[in-house]
Amino acid sequence: MTGVQKIGVIFFLVGLVVFTVLPFVGTYTLTEDLVRSNTKEIHQDKMTEILAPLYGEKFSSNFSFLSAFGEHFDTYNDGLKSQQLWDQVIWDDYSFALAKAALESPVRDYPWYFLGLSIGLAVLGGLLYAFPLYSQEPEGIKNNGIFHSKLMNRGWMGIAAGTYLILFYILLYWFPAYLVNVVTMVDPISTLLNGGPASQWFLYGLIYTLAIIVFGIRMFRKYRGNKYQQLRTASLIFFQTGFAFLIPEILVLLNKPYFDFKNIWPLDYDFFYDYQIETFLSSGGIGMFMLVWGILLILIGVPVFTYFFGKRWYCSWVCGCGGLAETLGDPFRQLSDKSVKAWKYERVIVHSVLVLVVLMTVVTLANYFSGFSFLGNVTNQLHSFYGFAIGSAFAGVVGTGFYPLMGNRVWCRFGCPLAAYLGLVQRFKSRFRITTNGGQCISCGNCSTYCEMGIDVRWYAQRGQNIVRSSCVGCGVCSSVCPRGVLKLENGPEKNRINDLPIIIGNDSIKLNP
Repeated sequence: MTGVQKIGVIFFLVGLVVFTVLPFVGTYTLTEDLVRSNTKEIHQDKMTEILAPLYGEKFSSNFSFLSAFGEHFDTYNDGLKSQQLWDQVIWDDYSFALAKAALESPVRDYPWYFLGLSIGLAVLGGLLYAFPLYSQEPEGIKNNGIFHSKLMNRGWMGIAAGTYLILFYILLYWFPAYLVNVVTMVDPISTLLNGGPASQWFLYGLIYTLAIIVFGIRMFRKYRGNKYQQLRTASLIFFQTGFAFLIPEILVLLNKPYFDFKNIWPLDYDFFYDYQIETFLSSGGIGMFMLVWGILLILIGVPVFTYFFGKRWYCSWVCGCGGLAETLGDPFRQLSDKSVKAWKYERVIVHSVLVLVVLMTVVTLANYFSGFSFLGNVTNQLHSFYGFAIGSAFAGVVGTGFYPLMGNRVWCRFGCPLAAYLGLVQRFKSRFRITTNGGQCISCGNCSTYCEMGIDVRWYAQRGQNIVRSSCVGCGVCSSVCPRGVLKLENGPEKNRINDLPIIIGNDSIKLNP
């Protein structure tokens, strides 16, 4: 490690520590005016009455403030629920809005200063570490000690990193009120882009985008000389920064619906929710364009592009989940389980999620067009279950938090319904395949080691068999790390694309072409 890289590591760790400590800084004081200005009009009178005992009291931490808030708010709601007065229950959670409004902190007074000390230092440290990376090594990737790394092979550093990510996601999704200090810190950027204060999702989008940029630069250094990987990384940075972050925020600034033009159902599982449809229909021409654009992507864009280019056009060039996996998650790609057992679980789980989201969408649309006379409240229950179990716990907590434990494509392999949809098209009606030249294979294992999708690429290469797997995202890293040029990503005629050779395990014959 060079001197510049050591400085970069120090900067990154200092920024991470400051970011971690900031939520515990400051005091909280609630007033009636703050309650009225941060709650809906229909709830203002009742909320001011419920929280009256808290007015003027200074709480020394978010823990004490939120505990007192919860005690009064929950007592009121629990009393109504016990009497089954459901129409009087306040279902909105105002803890985040009121905690942010009641915050008295130096972060609120000097947001740019603390932004620089936390996220700014972490970004600078990451860049200082990435720029000299691999500068002393010749072009080409090799297994240079990754299985001895405490970070990249489930050592204590990897476990610590995974634990930190998991805790962050839990707070972000279910307890955002504890993050109001760091959310307040990015208010100036939010005001600049969308004209309003930041939410926890704006903070997340900013961190997400910066992570892809910084670790994308690392990818440029790692795969220098490989045009395919360079272009693919640049594409991921472009789509995340422009389409997933900047454009949706600017749309809000222009008083238009928040919309990510590259997000596709069923990954965008709430696209057909009633409030989304109403938003589109009530937003004039731009809203109608968003609705039609989303439907065209589902019905035409996905099958056509996947037929010509395989699922790699989206999963490895456009998708934000794939973008984070390929950049931030790249150091952990070798941790993906290559066993047949993992592959069996993968097929069942990912297609089960696809079936679940399809059923949920059918019920949602049926209820919408029938005036919610079909199955009544089942729609909301399905939405809540899917949003919690799949949209939050699986895609967020497990999908990213488990990078250092199970590899960088846990969500893509086992949970993403769009990956399942793309995979079905790729497997049965696509021109994409990875061709192999078995005569040149020396069985070094680099290809299998670096396959993030858990495919034993070497098994195919040794037999000269085309790799046609529904799970393959066409990242091309197996080809990039092959020292003999055995593997090649191709889009060719469908004829002779699939060669059904089985893998023999004991007396069982198991097909490896799902």
